[in-house]
Amino acid sequence: MTTTADQILDPLAERYLGHLRVEGGLSANTLEAYRRDLSKLQIFLARHRVEMGETVAPQQLTGFLTSLKEQRLSAASMARTLSALRGWFRFLVREGLLPASPMQDLSVARRAVRLPKTLTSVEVAALLDLPPLPTLEDQRDRTMLELMYASGLRVSELVSVELIRLDLRVGCLRILGKGSKERLVPIGEVAREALAHYVEHVRSAILNRRTSRALFVSRRGGPLTRQAFWKIVSRRAQRAGIAKPISPHILRHSFATHLLEGGADLRAVQAMLGHADIATTQIYTHVERGRLKQVHRKFFPRQARQRMK
Repeated sequence: MTTTADQILDPLAERYLGHLRVEGGLSANTLEAYRRDLSKLQIFLARHRVEMGETVAPQQLTGFLTSLKEQRLSAASMARTLSALRGWFRFLVREGLLPASPMQDLSVARRAVRLPKTLTSVEVAALLDLPPLPTLEDQRDRTMLELMYASGLRVSELVSVELIRLDLRVGCLRILGKGSKERLVPIGEVAREALAHYVEHVRSAILNRRTSRALFVSRRGGPLTRQAFWKIVSRRAQRAGIAKPISPHILRHSFATHLLEGGADLRAVQAMLGHADIATTQIYTHVERGRLKQVHRKFFPRQARQRMK
């Protein structure tokens, strides 16, 4: 078997990826990442004369994971690789090709929980309420930020959403998220008014008689790229005097955190964010618990009496 990086993936592994595509509804990006992970495993096993569908010795699997760590992969990439491997070996067991998964007895350090970075409500207001510039693009940009904060969209969802998916009468968006899963997202009254003005007065002027399916458009008539929106957020943050590093995803994090701080139900936030697993949404409860601890320390009477001593 060849061990070059561009080798063809084992047909059995391709069948596993096909199963994930159909049954798991994973996005194309996730499937491609899993394909790279399994290709690395295939190359490693080939050096030990082991085929992809055969039993892997625990020490071989440990050696593979160690080789990945030596490549200094990020914690997120390692976590994704482990997920790909667990699913792969579960697939082999389910197909009757392995008696048990070699991952079940493998001791793997858990990925450290990294809390999402957020903006305060004051910082969000500063970002959204900047004095307007006399350009159509500035009005579009503000509307995009208003919508992102009001709905918790991913940046990829924001730049790719189509006009036909906006219902201003009801005040919601139909979003096609990860894994081509559709969800209905409320947009709130402030964002609804901004969108109504944008659609009626700004979008058509930017298009200048062109046609486009995209809700948010450039002068060329096409949708904005994620990179272009990243620059928009950075420029507005500088104008607003926000010193901390900021990215579009921070608005999504802020949306979820502020909802939970206001008493929103975790399941409702999960549905609005489009998370398949509520465990993904629960990361925001860490942020909320930290805020509650600060409130407790400040106002709990027992601690207040202790400070007076």
